[in-house]
Amino acid sequence: MDKKIGIIGYGSMGKMIFAKFIEAKIVPEINIYLSNRTYDKISNLNNVFPQINICKNNIDTAKNADILFICVKPLEMKSVLMEIIKDLKNDCHIISITANVLFKQIEKICVNKKISKVIPSVTAEINQSVTLVGHNNYVNNSDKNTLKALLECFGTVVEISETEMGMGTELTSCMPGFIGAMFKVITAEAEKHTSLDRKEIIDMIINTVYGTGKLLLEKEITFEQLISRVATKGGITEEGTKIIETQMPNIVNELFEKTLEKRKITTEKVQRDFDI
Repeated sequence: MDKKIGIIGYGSMGKMIFAKFIEAKIVPEINIYLSNRTYDKISNLNNVFPQINICKNNIDTAKNADILFICVKPLEMKSVLMEIIKDLKNDCHIISITANVLFKQIEKICVNKKISKVIPSVTAEINQSVTLVGHNNYVNNSDKNTLKALLECFGTVVEISETEMGMGTELTSCMPGFIGAMFKVITAEAEKHTSLDRKEIIDMIINTVYGTGKLLLEKEITFEQLISRVATKGGITEEGTKIIETQMPNIVNELFEKTLEKRKITTEKVQRDFDI
């Protein structure tokens, strides 16, 4: 791809996006421009990637980018946009990686600009991400296809509306954290009922979860079909699934209520910041 790619922010997601583009060789190193608030964090990258453009400020990244990934926290977005807006190329495609900053907010500064949201997941590290994408009205089909081609090195790309980005993020980007927390609890509780050591328990769980995921995907079976194959009527597994089906809905409902409320609060804080 001959597009010049800018990345502002070298935190967890910015670092992953940079690494995936390099690993996939989808963008020549010489076409990547990178900046970070703390310059020392990226200053030595040329020792490993001699051709990438390490920029000392965000303006140098922005003015060279055809596609610009802004990988900063929601409440940092306005200040970054204000810093770079005068130096953006007229046709620059701006990419935000947060669901909490709305298109209408970004458009207050980036008037008549192409803006997309991209919500990746940590599972992109193994090419198994479900990456969510949404676009404002200035993004045309060619822009969409170019961005999708870039993001397919992460895994599957799914386009959804901005109004569904919140729940979509919970189901994809946040879900590895939820799954990790759930199996952390299961591991701790299992230890109380067995002489198996912690590592053995964790290995059993991880490999079973991995195999279950593959089975669901490759055989295209539903959750209900999976349960019926394992939880035979009157059997041991059925007792366990009854507990999950009766008690877990309350936990999951509270989880989504809390996370979506937190997302709403963050979005409102960003709104106030953009209104100043």
